Amino acid sequence: MLILLLLGILFAYHLQKYIYANYWDRNLQVHASFTDACVYEGDSSSLREEISNDKKLPLPALEVRLAISRSLEFSGEAKANANITDLSYKRDVFSFLFHQKVIHTLPFICRKRGFYRISSVEVVGYDLFFRTQHYLTVAQQTQLYVYPAQVDASRIRLICQAISGMVLVQNRLYPDPFEFSGIREYRRDPMHHINWKASARSSSLMVNRFDSTTNIRTVILLDVEDPYILHSEHLTEEGIRIASSLAARLVRQNMELRLLCNADSCTWQGKPGAARIHELNRMLARIDIGQKTVSVNELLQNEAIQKQSGQIYVLISKNQNGVAMNLLRALAVGNEILWVVPVNPGEALLHADAPGIHLMRWEAERS
Repeated sequence: MLILLLLGILFAYHLQKYIYANYWDRNLQVHASFTDACVYEGDSSSLREEISNDKKLPLPALEVRLAISRSLEFSGEAKANANITDLSYKRDVFSFLFHQKVIHTLPFICRKRGFYRISSVEVVGYDLFFRTQHYLTVAQQTQLYVYPAQVDASRIRLICQAISGMVLVQNRLYPDPFEFSGIREYRRDPMHHINWKASARSSSLMVNRFDSTTNIRTVILLDVEDPYILHSEHLTEEGIRIASSLAARLVRQNMELRLLCNADSCTWQGKPGAARIHELNRMLARIDIGQKTVSVNELLQNEAIQKQSGQIYVLISKNQNGVAMNLLRALAVGNEILWVVPVNPGEALLHADAPGIHLMRWEAERS
């Protein structure tokens, strides 16, 4: 009798082993997705796990393993079973009966700007005796853009005020002769502005008054080069935040804007209106400052070669020793340049204002 019992147990064991080996993953669906498509640096978001066992075979233990960037820091109860090395590895164990679905939400905090994706999830299934493990890799398609954090509005306002002052300078330099706005008395104006008929009627010299309608274009030059042995990643990231915040502010103010960066394939042009700000932030989120970049001087030289005039250039660069002042002076011919320099607390500027070139010290805090 005992032998028959043992044979029965042995038969049951091998039968369930065969069944689980061939059917454990049938109608098993595992889907991981970010609950948001885009958030800003410092915001909270979450990862949604949806696991479904749509069959009559129970799964006593199902282990779901996934890996995401350590810059997405799990919070709350989601910290449990998370191992952080080069990535953040998350392991959760579930138990399923028949035709059962489980939805699990894992909150996290976005600690760093970037573009994050999950391309696969590893699933480990166990049989009834927990003796045999079965592995399955499930392809996933989910991604998350973490936009640069927006800097304090009052600090961006200072940059906008500086730009407004330079716009007034450019407008005075380039009045539009086709926008007649009235007549006034002569004040050492050019002779071709004199209105001779009005002068004859008033017995004194009168000149035509024109409004300046020059289309001032603003160009943001973002430098993410970090060529030194001791990297200043926090200053580079601060520069990206400034560029994002400033672009959003200028576009909302209906200014035509271009953004050029010395990262690979990083060019953006925005018309008045906020419709394309998300496109800009997606581009900025994808910048990998660890990759090789072109020199900031090459960026300046390419703009100077075009010999455009009537533009406002906002250079955002921490590289005070890396920017060639002669290139800035060449670019300043017919243009105005504002150089925003992210620096560490207490760090001084190495250059002073020059004709057409204005410097703004931007103190950044270490994160």
